[in-house]
Amino acid sequence: MGKDVEVAEQQGGGGGEFSAKDYHDPPPAPLIDFEELGKWSFYRAVIAEFIATLSFLYVTVLTAIGYKSQTDPTLNTDQCGGVGILGIAWAFGGMIFILVYCTAGISGGHINPAVTFGLFLGRKVSLIRALLYMVAQCLGAICGCGFVKAFQKSYYNRYGGGANELADGYNKGTGLGAEIIGTFVLVYTVFSATDPKRSARDSHVPVLAPLPIGFAVFMVHLATIPIIGTGINPARSFGAAVIYNKEKAWDDQWIFWVGPFIGAFVAAFYHQYILRAAAIKALGSFRSNA
Repeated sequence: MGKDVEVAEQQGGGGGEFSAKDYHDPPPAPLIDFEELGKWSFYRAVIAEFIATLSFLYVTVLTAIGYKSQTDPTLNTDQCGGVGILGIAWAFGGMIFILVYCTAGISGGHINPAVTFGLFLGRKVSLIRALLYMVAQCLGAICGCGFVKAFQKSYYNRYGGGANELADGYNKGTGLGAEIIGTFVLVYTVFSATDPKRSARDSHVPVLAPLPIGFAVFMVHLATIPIIGTGINPARSFGAAVIYNKEKAWDDQWIFWVGPFIGAFVAAFYHQYILRAAAIKALGSFRSNA
């Protein structure tokens, strides 16, 4: 039964035949791997996640605050000026593209606890690595927002500090749904763009992987900035809330954790157990060994 799940495919560009029989999935990451703690490469990866998330928050929050200052009606500014929502979405998507490209070979380029959680569920990283990545990402987000406030304190406080809050006119259920669906799109894209089988078949896929991931972030921001400011990244929302530290940001904070983690869970399940049919292949392997 498991043998029928994957069918032979032709490699593009005249590169010869790629058969599912020639491909074997890499072994899953161990649930708990204490050996990682004795390797410098592990700590280097954690540091890379910290710096990448710090850089991500610094550039994107500055962009959001800059747009609000350029269109502030109390300052008689041009209401059609600034980068607009399109520019903010490009800032988020573009930074993810850049940072995933830079850090993918070191840490995997997660830069997002929801992505890390999804990859942990897919057995791509161990529990220890996942937890330390999340801590590094949250600390990096806090530091990134802290730098923005340190350099532009008056603008930071006046224009909301880049904190995620539910917009007026929307209920919490709508905000939660936006976060679930938006994170599903992102994490599903991550799984698809980094699928080892695609990498084995198409040699250009690993090089191009940051591009669809960045575009996924860009498109989700276009859709959900007017609703909830777009989180889809618990570290991004948490870091901004810690530094801005206003009641509204904390009241809505749970949405930016529960929504992304549910979306990541659904994306991991869909890709691993439906598209890649992990459960069926495992059952087929069990029967063949019985």
